[in-house]
Amino acid sequence: QLQLVESGGGLVQPGGSLTLSCAASGFTLGGYAIGWFRQAPGKERERVTCISSHDGSTYYADSVKGRFTITRDNAKNMVYLQMNSLKPGDTAVYYCAAERLALSCRFYEPHEYGYWGQGTQVTVSS
Repeated sequence: QLQLVESGGGLVQPGGSLTLSCAASGFTLGGYAIGWFRQAPGKERERVTCISSHDGSTYYADSVKGRFTITRDNAKNMVYLQMNSLKPGDTAVYYCAAERLALSCRFYEPHEYGYWGQGTQVTVSS
């Protein structure tokens, strides 16, 4: 059974850092694009970042560019999201998702990903 499990969320003060992990089981991540998405209360799910499978190209939302970094370790079947300089506006449930995408992941919206984790809460507050 194909499964994604996020971990690493928690409470952090503004300016702090967190690293989220996404572990895949039941399939090999290497052939899939991986995205990190987030959803705050009362808001739509938004794309934060993604990494393509065929060339490793990445995309970052303007709101996180320069602060967040996505990496993948195909040997460990893991994807990571390093989040630095966190702001209260980053508070949300963060999800990882996977899909086989024909083009660079930057062209795909959340609804085009078929495999999702259960999410991990990130709260940025003093």
